[in-house]
Amino acid sequence: MSEDWVVVGLDNGGTANNATVLDHTGAFLVDGLVEVPSRVLEGPEVAVEALAGAFDNILQVTRVDRLRVAAVGLDTPGPASADGVISSKGATNFSAPAWWGFDFRAGLEERLGLPVVYNNDGNAAALYAHHRYFAAEAHHKSSVSAIVGTGLGGGVVEQGRVIRGTAGMAGELGHVHIPMHGLLEEGQPLPSCGCGFLGDVESVSSLTGIVRNLLPYWLTRYPDHPLHGADSLKAAAKQVRSFAEQGDELALKIFEQQAMGLGRLFTIAANFTDPDCYFVGGGVVEAAPHFRDWFLERVKEHTLLREEQVAAAVFSLVPDRDMAGARGAAIAAAESIVFKIA
Repeated sequence: MSEDWVVVGLDNGGTANNATVLDHTGAFLVDGLVEVPSRVLEGPEVAVEALAGAFDNILQVTRVDRLRVAAVGLDTPGPASADGVISSKGATNFSAPAWWGFDFRAGLEERLGLPVVYNNDGNAAALYAHHRYFAAEAHHKSSVSAIVGTGLGGGVVEQGRVIRGTAGMAGELGHVHIPMHGLLEEGQPLPSCGCGFLGDVESVSSLTGIVRNLLPYWLTRYPDHPLHGADSLKAAAKQVRSFAEQGDELALKIFEQQAMGLGRLFTIAANFTDPDCYFVGGGVVEAAPHFRDWFLERVKEHTLLREEQVAAAVFSLVPDRDMAGARGAAIAAAESIVFKIA
């Protein structure tokens, strides 16, 4: 292996693949998005070829010789096993039967002829946040990340490494059940999740949770609200954040419940892993600064910590939302190289 080795990080999404390169000194060789179409709707064979195209493209952009590449990091949306086998029931981005049980990691590894290290997208973002925040101390620290998006992703990092679990399902924080007493208003229905659970974090703290549960209820409490005029609940839900940034009462009540949901999740984490840092990521990172800070403070307020934990733990945001997946995937690949060398 070349002494000036690099790794490539590939973030696979529903519409695009983003790629980055991380060198042996820990420096990323690109500062922004470098995307090509992911073509996942066309099936595994086409999607693997599209990732190979993203790999070739990022090497061309960074002018890196392929012979320097020691490993590739891949992240995809879940659910998938710890080794990158797509669920036998499929997934949102991988709904066609050809994807069911497909070994995505092995397929890309065979196509590229290079070792491929797999993480789901939530774990990859969590790993990037951890290493970006702690830098040289990353391998001596722990963190829990909650990534608020269409669903609620996340990851648990211990001493700089992602906790995957036996079946790869560790860190599926969205499906942790949280207490609903005091979170829900009197008469507010128990929220349901698309996974079939009632009262998990994702049923509250996600865009899907707004569509399925929170917005329908709060619209009944505000019959004259402008969001009644939206074309659909989904369309209305996408506008809630902009209303919250303007101080709208209905929207702030929704985000208060979302923040409380994350706080209760972090309270469980505090008693289970006692991490050094709690990260919040997702669309809120790109919100107006005053609202972003308000939301993080609400999460912190609803996280019940012991006095000793308050003194030690910190709360922060997952940085570089659009690049976090590819960068986390690259870090995981680099970690595999360093571990083998060590």
